[in-house]
Amino acid sequence: MTAVSDTPAPVPEPLGSADLAADLDAADLRSEPLRRLWGEEADDALARGMREPILRAIAGDSSVLATLGRLLVLGMPQPRAAVDDALPRLGVEGLIALGLATADAETVSPAALLRPQSFVDADGVGEWWIASDLDEVALDGALPADHVLGVGGASRTLAETIVPIEVDRALDLGTGCGIQALLVARRARTVVATDISARALAFAELNARLNGVTNIEFRLGSMFDPVEGEAFDLIVSNPPFVITPRVDGVPAYEYRDGGLVGDALVEQFVRTAPAFLTVGGIAQLLGNWESRAGVAGLARLDAWVPADLDLWVIEREQLSPLGYAELWIRDGGTTPRDREFTPLLTAWLDDFAAREVTSIGFGYVLIRRPSTGAGTEQADAAPIRRMEKLSQPVSNVGTALAIGLAAHDVLAEGVPATLVTASDVTEARHLLPGNDDPSVIELRQGSGFARTVNVDPALAAFVGACDGELTVGQIVAALADLFEVPLADLWSELEPRIRALVFDGLLVPGE
Repeated sequence: MTAVSDTPAPVPEPLGSADLAADLDAADLRSEPLRRLWGEEADDALARGMREPILRAIAGDSSVLATLGRLLVLGMPQPRAAVDDALPRLGVEGLIALGLATADAETVSPAALLRPQSFVDADGVGEWWIASDLDEVALDGALPADHVLGVGGASRTLAETIVPIEVDRALDLGTGCGIQALLVARRARTVVATDISARALAFAELNARLNGVTNIEFRLGSMFDPVEGEAFDLIVSNPPFVITPRVDGVPAYEYRDGGLVGDALVEQFVRTAPAFLTVGGIAQLLGNWESRAGVAGLARLDAWVPADLDLWVIEREQLSPLGYAELWIRDGGTTPRDREFTPLLTAWLDDFAAREVTSIGFGYVLIRRPSTGAGTEQADAAPIRRMEKLSQPVSNVGTALAIGLAAHDVLAEGVPATLVTASDVTEARHLLPGNDDPSVIELRQGSGFARTVNVDPALAAFVGACDGELTVGQIVAALADLFEVPLADLWSELEPRIRALVFDGLLVPGE
């Protein structure tokens, strides 16, 4: 991985953090007030890298919210007197002391962004202030190598996939600005947040203090080195998984590049994480994996995890080497019209060609150390080994994963005595014109992984009868009489498909 950065970073001084939080609260620097201030369309434009619509919307507005919006959300210099008025407790000098700004006699210039970030989890809706480095819009150019990213798309994706469970100890490896640690801290007694970047850890600690979160410990170091010999109930990571050529002239960004060749960083995490899990503990991460020399990326990933562990991988996207290279070159602020673009593209394509890479997958990885002791639910269960590709829109992924893990454990004892059709499941029947019997019957899941499952009339009838009143045995016996088939034969046919519907959450155990 890359070397530890010694670039100056925000200093999370306790009193200053509390004063800043009080000022931000008094100014109502929150997502919805800002959205009302400059309008929904302008707010959406900022997410696409355009701040001009916001500037037009608040032109001439010298209110506290507009001043802080320009300074902290957009990253624009503001008059010193206006900033002093907007931060009556902290003041300009306090903002400078926290490492968030520089100033002269007339002007305050931001050294970081500080934006409200809303979230929704199983415990409800909330919002935090998240400080991070100035982005491409504020810098008006490419990012520096030690850039600390704010809450981006990958951060939000990982947050949505975390299994919502209460734990004693959790680890956020590669915490960056600290967003995952903050989320996990809502359900963990203690959280350890690590990063190889001292600058990132400073931002993460500042963000924890700003938001009154006190159960996170911050440690500097690479990968699992800072937690050697410890074990955790939950490990989460949005590691620097981007595959970047290791050649001169190609910038390595700390927030995304792990400094290893190809997908070796993801491999190292996946191979190492199980040793740091408690019994029943879960590790989750986002990652990339390469398909090389005829070996599919998912097959390579499967080989990295011991066969006695649960492994559930969901590949959400697959890119060609060209598509991947263009995506991440642009992410660094370089476009095809820049003279640096073609040399970077050449370096990326040469790097992939050297390993015979044909495609790069992206997705979610979940590893669990099963409970295998005598008398436990998982004692006789074969480990989960699920490698799948899902391209459809998904929602509540963390909850869907939790349902699947719980169902796997229940199924270790056999199919539950009673089952109930999940409330989000609908049935669609397709008939040819003039036919009364459907040619295709589909069960459709409305949330989670939004699966569509083709079923035959017998399975459709079984699902339709699962209301919790009749037992599974009673339903199957009735269907055997209806279809005039031996009960044993029908059960042999239905049982594995019923198990699959339970694992996927279309059927849930009755009470």
